[in-house]
Amino acid sequence: MNNKLPFRFGSEVYTWFMSGDGETHKGQLGHMIEIIAKAGFTGIQPIFTWMGDLVNPELLANKLKEQGIELAALALAQDWNGAKETDEEKIVADNAIALLEHFPGAMLNTVQIPTGRHDIETRRKTLVNIVNTVSKRAADKGIPCSYHPNSPHTSIIRTEEDYKIVLESLDTSVTGWTPDVGHIINGDMDPLSKMKEYQSLINHVHYKDWDGNPEFVLMGKGKVKLLEITQWLKDINYGGWIICEDEGALALEDPDAVTLHDGQWIVNDLIPKLK
Repeated sequence: MNNKLPFRFGSEVYTWFMSGDGETHKGQLGHMIEIIAKAGFTGIQPIFTWMGDLVNPELLANKLKEQGIELAALALAQDWNGAKETDEEKIVADNAIALLEHFPGAMLNTVQIPTGRHDIETRRKTLVNIVNTVSKRAADKGIPCSYHPNSPHTSIIRTEEDYKIVLESLDTSVTGWTPDVGHIINGDMDPLSKMKEYQSLINHVHYKDWDGNPEFVLMGKGKVKLLEITQWLKDINYGGWIICEDEGALALEDPDAVTLHDGQWIVNDLIPKLK
């Protein structure tokens, strides 16, 4: 993809994870790397707890080199429902951090698994404390970090109020924010307006498209103003990754085809329209 842009495009693996709650394509990260490279992406963001044998840093590095792409980021998805990390959650986080030490510059992308909006005021505070704590441990190892809100109805970070409370409580000395444009619009907010509001926090970006029927749709087929957002990112000289995380219904049927479509759409439809 166009190397004259200040940012680079990569792909998430959640497109494959959607089917069977991760069981359908379990252990196939090598195949996903091949498809993502074939699509024209230059980076990948795996889910740490879903990497199979490629959780081994040497095996992962060899596969990435073979396909000519980079580890852009690693998704660390945990429940984080307690007042602090559980012992098991801390072990998982520390293992993710240890893996990232082998890939300088790759982002630790933290995300809470949605489990309900009960006790929301307390849980928003404890989530921020946990994210800041995990990011501090990673930052101490030289690893950049970014927090990724999501928008299922069971997520505690989906509304304008949620965003204000959580984003303004992040420890910006150790973590930034990943605006996911599809999740933002799914939470009844305008993605570009929200990105402009918290521009100083942005150090990683996720793209997906949305039509509200009920939620996500194939990239380029929805209502997210991806060209306008991308133009703004170019204008402000955003230098990080834009990671495509297509969650449209077609991903359940054929995640390979969806990923290939997204790469082609970016090259043929999005990039040529940038000024």
